[in-house]
Amino acid sequence: MASASKKENQNIYILHTYPFKETSLIVEMLSKEFGRIAVAAKGARRPRSSLRGMLLPLQPLQATWSGLNELKTLHSIEWSDRFLSIEGDALICGFYLNELMMRLLPKDDPHPALYDHYHQAVLALSKNKGLSVTLRRFELRLLQELGYQVPLNNDIHGRIIDFDKTYIYHADSGPLEGKGLEGSVEISGKTLIDMAADNYQDPLTEKQSKQLMRYLINHYIGDKPLHSKQLFMAAGE
Repeated sequence: MASASKKENQNIYILHTYPFKETSLIVEMLSKEFGRIAVAAKGARRPRSSLRGMLLPLQPLQATWSGLNELKTLHSIEWSDRFLSIEGDALICGFYLNELMMRLLPKDDPHPALYDHYHQAVLALSKNKGLSVTLRRFELRLLQELGYQVPLNNDIHGRIIDFDKTYIYHADSGPLEGKGLEGSVEISGKTLIDMAADNYQDPLTEKQSKQLMRYLINHYIGDKPLHSKQLFMAAGE
């Protein structure tokens, strides 16, 4: 039974760590095959621990762990690719991605496609270009992978979005032709069509998609604010 619980050399990213007992850490990891899981890194806070320098966020890693309970035991962790240099505003964006995953992704709920989207977002952040578009793409894919409806091609009546019209976007139902209703976001048909086509080249599309995704993310995470939002405010995101 114990041997069957061991998962070896699994592709992971570290989302968050926090102290556990006197010398250990709880490590929240995103695994491609097993979703978001929590492991105990025993002795990781000791100066000579082999794990100490490896528990880095925003780096593609491979981990081995075991356990059948919610909290598993980390045995080893290794590099799976080159070290990614992510600094400045890109690093703040990475913290934001990780906080979104911690807030929205349930534990032990595998989403291999979401892992791939996250991996691509991290690689994009390492290039330190087009950060806003990288965030918009990931936010949209995150909500879609988790099963939230984000209609972009049709309005709430099933009509195809018109390029030239203006819509009000409601989180619970989608776009409705009109303007200026409280508790919703005004957005052009062109922006919705561009987002559906993964095209963020138009500055207005980039601006309106940011407003829409901020509205939707805030709706789904609830009243508790994101810590990374304070960093964004300082960075002007």
